[in-house]
Amino acid sequence: MNVVWTGLIVAGVLVAAATGRAAEVTDAAFGGAKLAIETVIGLSGLMALWMGIMKIAERSGLMEALALLLRPLVSRLFPSVPPDHPAIGAMVMNISANMLGLGSAATPFGLKAMQELQELNEDKETASEAMCTFLALNTASVTLVPGTIIALRATYGSVNPAEIVAATIVASVVAGVFAVALDSVVRGLARTRGR
Repeated sequence: MNVVWTGLIVAGVLVAAATGRAAEVTDAAFGGAKLAIETVIGLSGLMALWMGIMKIAERSGLMEALALLLRPLVSRLFPSVPPDHPAIGAMVMNISANMLGLGSAATPFGLKAMQELQELNEDKETASEAMCTFLALNTASVTLVPGTIIALRATYGSVNPAEIVAATIVASVVAGVFAVALDSVVRGLARTRGR
């Protein structure tokens, strides 16, 4: 990827120099850098607020309650994983954190879940069914509170940055159901071919 990005930047600069538009490229580069800094500063405050709210949710037991509700569903989605295995706990915490819009908190749990699932995997060179299902579910990421999106919308001056909550819930639930259904179909086809 570094080669691709470097190639695009070099090509852009060369074309700009050849067409006499180097000043426009320079202005665009500085404008983009300024916008990036403004976005990061704007997001920092809002993300600190959301992370504080989520920390309160975590300390009040909301994360654990959500995890407790999700444990039976996760156990059914991953029948090859023993119910008391640490992978189940890591997956439940990852899904719970994603549901609460804590992408940065969800990542360590996701990595831990994959590490635990790899320990159960007999073929270390190929992802197991449980690993594929978890990846599909994690990618769809059912979200109840899209904190990052709300923060971005507020940063860019949205009148009602939280108005996307309902649409996000519907879209992420549909994506989650579709991901699990497609994963089930693909696994069924793979088993049929394996016979």
